[in-house]
Amino acid sequence: MQTITELAKRTRLLIMDVDGVLTDGRIFITAAGEELKAFNTLDGHGLKMLQSTGVQLAVITGRAAPAVAHRVRGLGIEHYYEGVHDKRVAFAELLAKTGINAADCAYIGDDVIDLPVMSRVGLAVAVPAAPSFVRQHAHFVTGNSGGMGAVRELCELILQAQGNYERLMAAYLA
Repeated sequence: MQTITELAKRTRLLIMDVDGVLTDGRIFITAAGEELKAFNTLDGHGLKMLQSTGVQLAVITGRAAPAVAHRVRGLGIEHYYEGVHDKRVAFAELLAKTGINAADCAYIGDDVIDLPVMSRVGLAVAVPAAPSFVRQHAHFVTGNSGGMGAVRELCELILQAQGNYERLMAAYLA
């Protein structure tokens, strides 16, 4: 069986769920019906660092929310699938579009709707608040919660496994 580091080293595409992963899972709805979500800037910078090394990013989410679309655009995430009820369909389309093998993908999710993709990727990751059934099917469970640095933790794991972390950190001290 491969170690988490070996699985992370292969990652060429990181796929993420949104609610409960990039956010804490709560949805605030204004009187006008607008949805508000909070995103963690540490996650955002981790994603930017990962992108700088050539790892592609994708979001597959079951909800369609303008705030998420805005955040995805702001992070320069090229592959965005919203309002997806069967994530396998979006995943298959993503693999065809990128030409990347499932074994070279990482996926981070928080609920059973994520399992169809988690069970197909090389590195399946869950957040601590995920139901136990989901955590049991993950190769790795983050120490940080969704919306509280879980994605940053995964980005740093991949960067370290691929030998890019020290170089990136050294640039901040130069």
